[in-house]
Amino acid sequence: TGSGQISGSFTVQSAQDLALLLRAGALPAPIKILEERTVGASLGADSIAAGEIACVVGLIAVIIFMAVAYGRFGLMADIALVFNLLLILATLSIIQATLTLPGIAGIVLTVGMAVDANVLIFERIREEVRAGRTPISAIDAGYSRALTTIIDANVTTLIAAILLYAFGSGPVRGFAVTLAIGIATSMFTAIMVTRLMVVAWLRRTRPQELPV
Repeated sequence: TGSGQISGSFTVQSAQDLALLLRAGALPAPIKILEERTVGASLGADSIAAGEIACVVGLIAVIIFMAVAYGRFGLMADIALVFNLLLILATLSIIQATLTLPGIAGIVLTVGMAVDANVLIFERIREEVRAGRTPISAIDAGYSRALTTIIDANVTTLIAAILLYAFGSGPVRGFAVTLAIGIATSMFTAIMVTRLMVVAWLRRTRPQELPV
């Protein structure tokens, strides 16, 4: 180690500022590149457009499948699915998240996952109907018995999303955020929104058989 001296016409303030700059410059502060990507404007726009098309096509396919497979109950699940997408977009807007291509991929995945809970519930209701239960009893038992399975499945996926966010970077984190939000909103819409619609329809029509 050595020593040095800087002389000149310094005021107290300028001398302190210079000393601060010298001390700061002496600290090791390496620059590490975490990620570097170069995407042209047209290529990026094409990718976003393709992602949006995939999301719309996936949504339409799921809506048609649920309507064909579960009839009136499937249509209720479709309404909840659209509401789920609106919740996802609203949440992303609230947290001021940028919707990137991996984020769109997370939404596309959520579209398929969002109806999983409804499928489990409706299949349970079908089993209860076959067992001879009344419509009200079958619906109540279907939701009650499917609840544990729904929570377990979604919590497992949520843990995976948290790990992706914790250990990932850049686009991976964007995908993880969108996926986690989608899991939370899909559980809410499946357990609460769809059930409210089913119960409201049941009280209004009081059917002898369930169209499921």
